[in-house]
Amino acid sequence: MEKIKPRTLSGFMELLPRRQAQFERMLAILRECYSLYGFTALDTPVIEASEILLAKGGGDTEKQIYRFQKGDADLSLRFDLTVPLAKYVAMNYGQLTFPFRRYQIGKVYRGERAQRGRFREFYQADIDVIGDGELDILNEAEVPSIIYRSFTRLGLRRFVIKLNNRKVLNGFFALLGLSEQAGEIMRTIDRLDKVGKDKVRAMLTEDVGLTEALADEILALITSGEAGIDPLDALEKYLGRDETFDKGVWELRQVAKSMEAFGVPASAYRIDLSIARGLDYYTGTVYETEMLDHPEIGSVCSGGRYDDLAGYYTEKKLPGVGISIGLTRLFYVLEEAGYLNDELLTAPADALIIPMTEDLAPAISLATALRDAGIRAQIYTEKKKFKAKLSYADKLGIPYALLLGEDEIARNAVSVKALSSGIQETLPVDDAAEFLKKGLAPLTSGAPIRDKAE
Repeated sequence: MEKIKPRTLSGFMELLPRRQAQFERMLAILRECYSLYGFTALDTPVIEASEILLAKGGGDTEKQIYRFQKGDADLSLRFDLTVPLAKYVAMNYGQLTFPFRRYQIGKVYRGERAQRGRFREFYQADIDVIGDGELDILNEAEVPSIIYRSFTRLGLRRFVIKLNNRKVLNGFFALLGLSEQAGEIMRTIDRLDKVGKDKVRAMLTEDVGLTEALADEILALITSGEAGIDPLDALEKYLGRDETFDKGVWELRQVAKSMEAFGVPASAYRIDLSIARGLDYYTGTVYETEMLDHPEIGSVCSGGRYDDLAGYYTEKKLPGVGISIGLTRLFYVLEEAGYLNDELLTAPADALIIPMTEDLAPAISLATALRDAGIRAQIYTEKKKFKAKLSYADKLGIPYALLLGEDEIARNAVSVKALSSGIQETLPVDDAAEFLKKGLAPLTSGAPIRDKAE
């Protein structure tokens, strides 16, 4: 029979065990951080009815979605976690307690062209707060603190959370008489970081059809921070001319003044009036998070406020605010840039127990006692030479080998060998767990990411 060459499809990430352990540690930290803020875990199906996922219809979504037939059913793989959330809240509205705070970490699928750092299957780590009819501005102010805590717990230090408000932009364009072109203008200025000010000015005049004076006025305001002007001060002269604009400025001030109380230092955030988030979906505060040493990566965590989560599925008004971390892409770029902390323990076990006698009962009892103490223990029973057994542990990165021979069993003792140093000592079986915990502590207490600032 002809053998099939094993391969992984382009745009799908498969990790070797060591890297997978690092990825799992990042997932665990995010779950813990999200839970600290009162978010409940949610899991929704990977496959949904196509009409559910495509309720908004057409555009890039329909081009990128993985869609297929199974019998008479028209099915699709989810392309984000927000649309399934909207369906979930609409379907379970009567059984949920609002504000409904959920987090979800799961795979999503997009049939776009695979390229460096861009995947067709990837993990998203999302949080959303959904209100019933209304949602207080404090929820929008709290989100940056969740971003800050999550990223610092992961080990990142040099990042900045950029804040803006879509009401500010919509109101600003309205008072300039540009309401009809607002969406197109926002999608254009959202490319400022990618193509630069000169290119955006040309796009505003040539593609959107603005006068040079209007293009310059827009660019002067949204880049005021780069000129050393406090963006909130730059907004002052436009107050009192548009109700939406005034409300947006007030909301932006409320978010900014709450940062210190929420534990976000001034160095970790800034107001950036160029942040538009190209989707018309957002209606209030918007967020983008950038690594200071790698701006070319773009936003590693983004989101914002929206006023109508589930309008395609229910008449209920369900406003919300949420963010999403593209975790697979973030992991990829961190690995490529050398940010992953390779000193952390990634082995599948803390100790490998090697029986040196035919009687395996003492080894089994030791393994059970260690596991009861929270130490990951594996028993090696393969008929190999002693050197091969130690090599097995070493290749997996298991830090300790525990040897049980006739002498150890007779003395109710165990010989513990630290594989990194080669140092071996014999101690009572009852003392083994505490001894290992002490040795393991420096191998398990660090963050999965080692920021270059450290």
